[in-house]
Amino acid sequence: MKVLSVASEIFPLVKTGGLADVTGSLPKALARCGVETATLLPGYPIVMEQLSNALPLLAFDDLLGEPASLLHVRVEGLNLFVLDAPALYDRAGGPYTDDTGKDHPDNWKRFAALSLAAAELAAGALPGWQPDLVHTHDWQTALTSVYMREMGLGIPVVITVHNLAFQGQFSVQLLPFLGLRAELYSTDCLEYFGDISFLKGGLQTADAITTVSPTYAREILTPRFGMGLDGVLNERASILRGIVNGIDLDVWDPMTDPNLIANYDHSNLRLRSGNRAALLRKFELDDTDEGPVFSAVSRLTWQKGMDMLAEAADEIICNGGKLIVFGRGDHAIEQQLLEAASRYPSRMAVHIGYDEPTAHLIHGGSDAIVQPSRFEPCGLTQLYALRYGCVPVVSRTGGLSETIIDANDAAMSARVATGFQFHPVTTDGLRGALRRALQAYADPRQWPRLQNQGMKARFSWDRSAQQYAAVYASLTKKSRSLEISIAPHIAI
Repeated sequence: MKVLSVASEIFPLVKTGGLADVTGSLPKALARCGVETATLLPGYPIVMEQLSNALPLLAFDDLLGEPASLLHVRVEGLNLFVLDAPALYDRAGGPYTDDTGKDHPDNWKRFAALSLAAAELAAGALPGWQPDLVHTHDWQTALTSVYMREMGLGIPVVITVHNLAFQGQFSVQLLPFLGLRAELYSTDCLEYFGDISFLKGGLQTADAITTVSPTYAREILTPRFGMGLDGVLNERASILRGIVNGIDLDVWDPMTDPNLIANYDHSNLRLRSGNRAALLRKFELDDTDEGPVFSAVSRLTWQKGMDMLAEAADEIICNGGKLIVFGRGDHAIEQQLLEAASRYPSRMAVHIGYDEPTAHLIHGGSDAIVQPSRFEPCGLTQLYALRYGCVPVVSRTGGLSETIIDANDAAMSARVATGFQFHPVTTDGLRGALRRALQAYADPRQWPRLQNQGMKARFSWDRSAQQYAAVYASLTKKSRSLEISIAPHIAI
């Protein structure tokens, strides 16, 4: 089976969050299920810089008014189509925002063009290659299925919602510039509270909707988590399912990770001390005591609960711990965290930015990872933490509630606990979980047991890939059956 995956980012070429990890890891796991995946992504500068021996395959003279070309390249086992459209992608800043953190004003056009190019590929624009199924990810590629249906294509489409909070909402006045009929501005397609929503269009025209954990699939059917789309999702609940994310066990392996000072596994956890020392030096924190090191590797946003962490930092510091925060996000929350760090010099560090090697060192050297998300579709950071013997402290929501087993008395006695959950998701709830973690750290038998149990948990992509492959097979079988049933009628 041939699948066209359409994504706005993919690891290792471009990454702003967990979406890139998923789109970079899932194709490799699907290959073991007999699924061949080719991924289409934009030709951002950071992507183009990493391409060598890329082959031009196709030219688009007028892709929503812009010239573009399609390049093909293989990178680290990934089969990639890159949409090279300088007018849309060759600019400073990140994939979605400029250097000041503001959205690129033409994001509507940048990602509509990506979706249109994907639809053209699905229609057979590339001689000798046509997918059996198309898999889109989040709002940036959700228009793919809208364009495909406008072209009359019956190829099945799966859309995966990684985070329903981001919906691609734009002015209805842009509709003519998308090359779409005015009739699509309707409640059963693009209309969304007086605007248009790329994500809604994708949800309404896809053949299957997946999201990144079963709990989140249930949560988004409610007004609290549905972000205004719960009505649409309830109408399409029969094709909605949650498939929990996995992680790439080759990329995230403490035994072989080149970003660590000391490699280790669950049988020699004492070697983690070398990473801990290096981590404290890197962030210029006091290394004269053995208090626990808590860290957060996250977007610094309200969704991720980073404002609550700023308010609860004293719970860690005043009980002998240290805190490292690593990421970027909302300016006000960044400042709130920096202000907290200024009160605790040598005990708390905040770095505004992100790089992959440091993230790995944080997982390999910290004692605990804190994820107080107000909602969390799946979360990957806690899975990396488990793999590295770094105990997660998480809110009880979405995928966090599914992947972490709370260290209550029963779970500890049964030796299955892997971290600490808290609910309600408030600053006081977070403080309570931090206190429990600090108490457990003080027990020389309890903490290593938690680390061991977490490291033995397995969240590879294999099982999840099998579930995706089953969804694909069901849709393509249904599509072939429909073609066969229609064919005699057409012949007449």
